Amino acid sequence: MRTSETLQWGTDRLRIGPWRGDPAVAELAPAVAGRGPGERAVLNSLELLAARGYRTVVTGALTADEQDGYLRAGFIVHERLHLLAHDLRSIPEVTPRPLRRGRRRDRPAIIGVDHAAFARFWRLDERGLRDAIGATPAARLRVAPGGRVPVVGYAVTGRAGPRGYLQRLAVLPELQGTGLGAALVVDALGWLRRHRCGVALVNTQEANERAFALYRRLGFHARPDGLAVLRFHVADPAP
Repeated sequence: MRTSETLQWGTDRLRIGPWRGDPAVAELAPAVAGRGPGERAVLNSLELLAARGYRTVVTGALTADEQDGYLRAGFIVHERLHLLAHDLRSIPEVTPRPLRRGRRRDRPAIIGVDHAAFARFWRLDERGLRDAIGATPAARLRVAPGGRVPVVGYAVTGRAGPRGYLQRLAVLPELQGTGLGAALVVDALGWLRRHRCGVALVNTQEANERAFALYRRLGFHARPDGLAVLRFHVADPAP
């Protein structure tokens, strides 16, 4: 199985690895959040990824400041995302649901919920779930237990200094709209405030109107500086 690694091109550092476990699709992401690579570093990385047999390269969610080097190297926008922020001085009240800490043995069930909730491009595999949990210095995995299935919803929340991040939220499709997602979000916001975070950030696809409406209803506000996932198709080798 291909694993992640870090590339160094001059002062630019990038992280590469398979996207969601797909051996034909690579992720090329800045190794340092908020610092996008230069065009030459991106081109060097693309050459390496092509030699390793990848046919498509994607970036993950990038801010406008992180995108320049990719766009200059020929990437195009694959999908745009809303970036929303929540001022944690005021957290809404919702009907509580039974939630508990997520355990390692829950992870197969968590991935099953994720695959049911998201389109194929966005689904997490085991590595993707680990990356989401490990993306911040402190993180919390919470699950909603079910009856006939062990997990029916989950949330990954992270903290980095005064900022909090709702890294992932997923609920089984048949339970969406029942208040379970709202309970997971409010639980995450409460944890962040208890640890003295001042703001929580979350992103969601522009096409995901249900998630966008949920976040807005719970007090998130859309920021004008949205995010984008970029894509590059590696040219097929000459015959």
